[in-house]
Amino acid sequence: MATSVTHLNLLPSLPPSLLLSTFHQPHHFNHRSLSFKLTATTTTTASCLSIIEPYINPSFSSLSNSNSSQLSDNFLAPNEDPKPLSNNYHHLLRLSIRRDDVFFTKAIHASILKAEENTQLCNTLIDAYIKLKNFNYAHKCFTRLSFPDVISYTTLMSAYAKSNREDEAIKLFFGMRWGGIDPNEFSFVAILTVCIRILDLKLGSQIHALVVKSECSGFTYVCNALMGMYLKSGRLDSAIQLFEEMPQRDLASWNTIISGLVKELEYERAFEYFRDMLRSDGFEVDQFSLSSLLVAATEVFDHMKGREIHAHALKVGFGANVSVNNALITFYTKCGKLDDVVRLFEMMLQKDIITWTGMVIAYMEFGMVERAVKAFAQIPRKSCISYNALLAGFCRNGEGLQALKLFQGMLERGMELSEFSLTSIVNACAVLSEGGISKQIHGFVIKFGFGSNPWIEAALLDMCTRCGRMANAKRMFDRWSYEQNRSMIWTSMICGYARNAQPEKAVSLFCTMQAEEDVVVDDVVSTAVLGVCGSLSFHDMGKQIHCHVYKSGFVSDLGVCNAIMSMYAKCGDMEEALKCFNLMPNHDIVTWNGLISAHLLYRNGDKALAVWSEMNHMGLKPDPITLALILSAYRHTKLNLLDNCLDLFHSMTNKYGIEPTSEHYASIVGVLGYWGCYEEAEEMIDNMPFEPDASVWRALLDSCRLRSKTKLGKKIVERLVTMEPQDPSTYILVSNLYSASGRWQCFERIRNEMREKGLRKHPSRSWLIQGNKIHSFYARDKSHPDCREIYSGLSELIPRCMKAGYIPDTSFVLHDVAEHQKKEFLFYHSAKLAVTYGILKVKSLKAQWANNKFDLSIKIHETTAIARVVLRLDEREISEMDYRLAALKLMCVQLKNARQTSTPSAMALSDILFQRAWLQGILVSCSEEEGVFILDDGSGLVELSLSNEFRYRNWKLGMYVMVVGACTIRTGEPPLMKVHKMVDLSPFPDREAMWHLEIIEAYKRFYEE
Repeated sequence: MATSVTHLNLLPSLPPSLLLSTFHQPHHFNHRSLSFKLTATTTTTASCLSIIEPYINPSFSSLSNSNSSQLSDNFLAPNEDPKPLSNNYHHLLRLSIRRDDVFFTKAIHASILKAEENTQLCNTLIDAYIKLKNFNYAHKCFTRLSFPDVISYTTLMSAYAKSNREDEAIKLFFGMRWGGIDPNEFSFVAILTVCIRILDLKLGSQIHALVVKSECSGFTYVCNALMGMYLKSGRLDSAIQLFEEMPQRDLASWNTIISGLVKELEYERAFEYFRDMLRSDGFEVDQFSLSSLLVAATEVFDHMKGREIHAHALKVGFGANVSVNNALITFYTKCGKLDDVVRLFEMMLQKDIITWTGMVIAYMEFGMVERAVKAFAQIPRKSCISYNALLAGFCRNGEGLQALKLFQGMLERGMELSEFSLTSIVNACAVLSEGGISKQIHGFVIKFGFGSNPWIEAALLDMCTRCGRMANAKRMFDRWSYEQNRSMIWTSMICGYARNAQPEKAVSLFCTMQAEEDVVVDDVVSTAVLGVCGSLSFHDMGKQIHCHVYKSGFVSDLGVCNAIMSMYAKCGDMEEALKCFNLMPNHDIVTWNGLISAHLLYRNGDKALAVWSEMNHMGLKPDPITLALILSAYRHTKLNLLDNCLDLFHSMTNKYGIEPTSEHYASIVGVLGYWGCYEEAEEMIDNMPFEPDASVWRALLDSCRLRSKTKLGKKIVERLVTMEPQDPSTYILVSNLYSASGRWQCFERIRNEMREKGLRKHPSRSWLIQGNKIHSFYARDKSHPDCREIYSGLSELIPRCMKAGYIPDTSFVLHDVAEHQKKEFLFYHSAKLAVTYGILKVKSLKAQWANNKFDLSIKIHETTAIARVVLRLDEREISEMDYRLAALKLMCVQLKNARQTSTPSAMALSDILFQRAWLQGILVSCSEEEGVFILDDGSGLVELSLSNEFRYRNWKLGMYVMVVGACTIRTGEPPLMKVHKMVDLSPFPDREAMWHLEIIEAYKRFYEE
């Protein structure tokens, strides 16, 4: 008893009195008390005894040739001395187990009641009930024992440990200790199994101490159980130390430590231990060793190691083992070797459900949805695992509708729905982006009882963001109370805001996220916010995120690097974008597409084609996006390369194996229209192998607007309205077509038609960053909390600016509006509101605003002028972003004229910087050595500063050129332009039209919906 008292601290929550009353009751055993109810039927003890009597009564030998006689002969043959009665019971109990006959076991039990108590026999009876899954009878037999021994306790304890009844197993163990019975090695294995299942490291450590004290640490299987407990609890060092100190190891010991190393991501050490096993102890591997090592090779994508393990498996005779082959299928799938997967599958003589499921996963991984469905159909007995694999595969390949149909089939067949099933179907709704369906699935998940599961709720939140239900997502986000997935839901919300055209909320939430201590800014959210910064041209914030990415070690992530390069390009910092491209350790097709897109953003088709040439030289295979971009690049080349564009288009299928899609046809039609080949463009559309969609017609309509082809444009509009009657972008395009040709009455008629149909154009917006907050403004917007102060300040600033020389340019405002109304439209533009708010709120402010989708692009330059005037008047620091827009030539002329006068406007409007200005004129002075040229554009002289890229291109006096660059208007000196692009227009007879086309092209995206 002293020993048992010593170890009572193993379960401090149970007092000794409770242990005494629960586990060891010295109740003066009466074996007749075992005659409890044996069956739920009306079978009596007497009838049970009549069944068992022939097998235990030696004098009973007149049985007929029945099955009972044959069974009796096995145990009590005639004319032989009978075995002891207890031996007969042991044999009969084993027979009942083999026959899986619990009724027969109960009959034997009834016969045992007549005999004296035999602990060994009762242990066998307990074991029989356990193996027949009748735990209640086993427990009753145990509780009726007067003197249960260690085998009694261990038998029942092992059963409880394996049947998810861990609490009862622990009670038995402490009852055994309190009863003064020392556990044996099997008892320790049983209780350690419990510790592994419930992850109780504290109890397991105490059991380890008791193992050492009981001198059971020499048993290999006890040490194996201890290692398993430590590995399951994340104590790899303790497991390795125990393994190294083991006096003897078996194959299970090696498998345990190798699999533990794999689970702890110690893949190289797992391979080292594998080599040690073969070298030192001379063990041959089994299927468990090979499967664990294949998992390690899969995780590190080490194709050579995996093939070595495959070869070793064939060498030691496991080439036909199903579990090893299943692991090999997973390995080759993850390594991208579909041919090896198919070859291995076809060679397998035996296939189980895991094999077929692995093939479904493999086909889905390679985008072969139809083959995956065929493999699924051939599975003989489909389980929920098979269904879940197909369901997840549909989601991964964007087949949301098929996933929903499969899920409906699972419900009809009564399949068990797991957390994985519901997460997959929620992701399928996210793929579909259907708000109505997402609401139904959302309700189903909550009704099913998984609404409080953190993983499923995180998937539901992400689904809401992808289906445009940001209000629902925000409510879920605000009430989130789980510790798990906090970083995930922050990421989902930020990406959702960015995806649903709420960039200011995305950036604001990101700023808040950075202040959270327990939330990690990972590569996904960094990529999303970089995209937002690029779309809003938030250059400074993008640089800060770039710095964070560098510090966090994400610079090796190719997706993040691509986002950084794209951000700099969209913010007007092409030099930094190219630097990022050159510093990237490797490039994928997305990287190259991003570089081409960056050049096209600046309408630099020649550089885009140079990148394409480099890709071809390197032997890189383009994807459909690459070809669509390159086709579009031919719109922005210095020379008409239409023939080259057509050659590329017609060689797509044969040379690159890519069938032209609507996107490619839209690109080629846009190029044909841009270069004035309208008949060829219409012929191209008529000969399309499929029905042209709206994007193709829009491309042609946009080209009509460039050259004022109103008649053709009207014909196209009729088609577009028929195809997409509720799409406002169609009406916007046609209204822009009329405005470009000066037909303002038709313009107003289209706008009235939009209003009658309830269609609205998305208004332009401007943003301003103030600390960690972003303020958003619309034209004539009064939703801002400080709108009164803003309008009051603007009403004071406008007159002061006009006195200083600011003249509103109303030439681009609707012609049927009174002059004073035209000026009001310009005065209360969104960018002016943003500038005014910044001036009023911050003494030293770095304001940034982005303007999207302007109908009247002159407004941005009006805002530029007024901002600079305010800079002079208020003496506050305002740094403007690069809008990536062309300053109109007319504005440049007006400013130069103002500079030449003696009015205050000359001083107020001096030193105005235009980030992008287009000028055309004659070169009147060339100095290649200094890189300084003088251009006469007809209204005055402009000094050109050329970089080395343009300086040595054989420029000559008298050339008629077009220049693009940053222009600074200087008082008392000619304007200075830092040239970004310079083109010789001398050979072109229609050279004046080139200027108009460049300007219109620069504003193209602002004319769209």
